Amino acid sequence: MTRVFITGTAGFIGYHLAELLLSEGFSVHGFDGFTDYYDITLKRRRETNLLQHEHYASTEAMLEDDDALSRAIDTFEPDMIVHLAAQAGVRYSLENPRAYVDANLIGTFNVMEAARRHAVKHLLMASTSSVYGANTEMPFTETDKADTPLTIYAATKKATEAMGHAYAHLHDIPTTMFRFFTVYGPWGRPDMAPIKFALRIAKGEPIDIYNHGEMWRDFTYVTDLVRGIRLLMDAVPERPADGIVPEGDSLSPVAPFRVVNIGNSDKVKLLDFIEALEGELGHPAIRNYMEMQPGDVPATWADATLLQRLTGYRPETDFREGVARFVAWFRDYYGH
Repeated sequence: MTRVFITGTAGFIGYHLAELLLSEGFSVHGFDGFTDYYDITLKRRRETNLLQHEHYASTEAMLEDDDALSRAIDTFEPDMIVHLAAQAGVRYSLENPRAYVDANLIGTFNVMEAARRHAVKHLLMASTSSVYGANTEMPFTETDKADTPLTIYAATKKATEAMGHAYAHLHDIPTTMFRFFTVYGPWGRPDMAPIKFALRIAKGEPIDIYNHGEMWRDFTYVTDLVRGIRLLMDAVPERPADGIVPEGDSLSPVAPFRVVNIGNSDKVKLLDFIEALEGELGHPAIRNYMEMQPGDVPATWADATLLQRLTGYRPETDFREGVARFVAWFRDYYGH
């Protein structure tokens, strides 16, 4: 039985990945700090669901607590580590940047040290499409430069990519970094637009729409995303013996290290996403159009060619279908 240690299992993506791996017969140990960045009740509900599985156990502690993290990993002895825990949120990074340094840099360093000690077969870590920053040529590809982050959140995630590459090179740790795009679906984060919008639409309250609605996002349904992670677990990068990297591959010429986009490969206008929500909820939104916010970008759009080349898989859930599934869960959970 393959043993996978996942950080952030009480979080949105970590929860769905743990559910998928447990359904496939993996043994999973979760690690989560249950921070109060958003409603902790939702995190507890996710954790309660996971604890129903025979082959799931977890540790509650912060990533910055190296002793707690080391004890959990040393005891579990994982074959692979999937590092998803982080301080997330673009706008919150403007208010509390230190939280991002602590969780995303120090916490990730602690995870990499544990991976080094245990010589894991594969270390997989979450990055973000936000690292593309001020890039304007789309769709974004993994080989594009990502040197213009617009927030401390994006900067810390780009830094973890650089740290991961250094550890892969120095210690020969096979490492894959994912760049996620706009993820949505059941059990989602209430600080993100889908739940914020759905709650306000259901209550007849106005929703804030930035850049007057001239926004496009590559909305990626969460089960598609975690399926991509699951398949990439088996696509273990190898250091190229001759230093030659195939065209279009983000594999490092000097390390078993690769960066992979996981996105739906389709940019959707925000207003179209809102209209889909309105249709499923049966209520029109009261729209409060606003200026672009600091650190935000007007569009994101993934090129998922490399993901498909490595795994034979590409996320494909149409946003209208995904919204319908999301709203069904939303009505059940929130009672609207």
